[in-house]
Amino acid sequence: MSWHDAPMKILLLEDDIDLGQAVNDHLEAAGHEVHWCKLVAQARRVVDPDLALLDLNLPDGDGLSLLREWRAAGNRRPVIVLTARDQVSDRIRGLQAGADDYLVKPFDLDELLARISAVTRRTAPPAQLKIGGVAIDLNSRSARRGSERVEFTAMEWSVLSLLARHPGRIYSRTEIETHLADEGMGDADSNSLEVIVSRLRKKLGPLAISTHRGLGYRLDV
Repeated sequence: MSWHDAPMKILLLEDDIDLGQAVNDHLEAAGHEVHWCKLVAQARRVVDPDLALLDLNLPDGDGLSLLREWRAAGNRRPVIVLTARDQVSDRIRGLQAGADDYLVKPFDLDELLARISAVTRRTAPPAQLKIGGVAIDLNSRSARRGSERVEFTAMEWSVLSLLARHPGRIYSRTEIETHLADEGMGDADSNSLEVIVSRLRKKLGPLAISTHRGLGYRLDV
């Protein structure tokens, strides 16, 4: 599986029950974790999805307002707008607000998956990163400092690969610990997470991962 085809946490903001259920089921069948919200207020409470599908007209607001909030805060998560508005001016308004793509209802569910894949490819982090003199290849799960191979434990690599999804974004302890559990690494408590981060800093450099008290950790590339 390539980097951009990995299962994602997807926020679906859609108040049409039939359409929302169909999209939810299709995305889950493709292996994604879907957080389906019917109100903008609910969508605001979803923690750091990898990608968002936003309807425009919701009972408590407009999906573009949420999109503008994210972009104003510097959040660059991929966003596809799903709407019945088919006027060119509406599409331009969505793209100007920061949307990465625009899909007019009704749409084919397989086309939605193809759009998600295309947007993810365009916005995905590079498969290769250089951190503290260490060249990291996320696809081959390997790292080298010059000609010397740098070895990581399974837990270290799991944490590093999560942080590397969005360098510069702060991941909370809960997100990281949940990710480790989902990866089959057992129950990682805060103490063990501190140890993992400390080991990563020794291998990548002391400034590679920054701690943000009360918030979490960030990979600084």
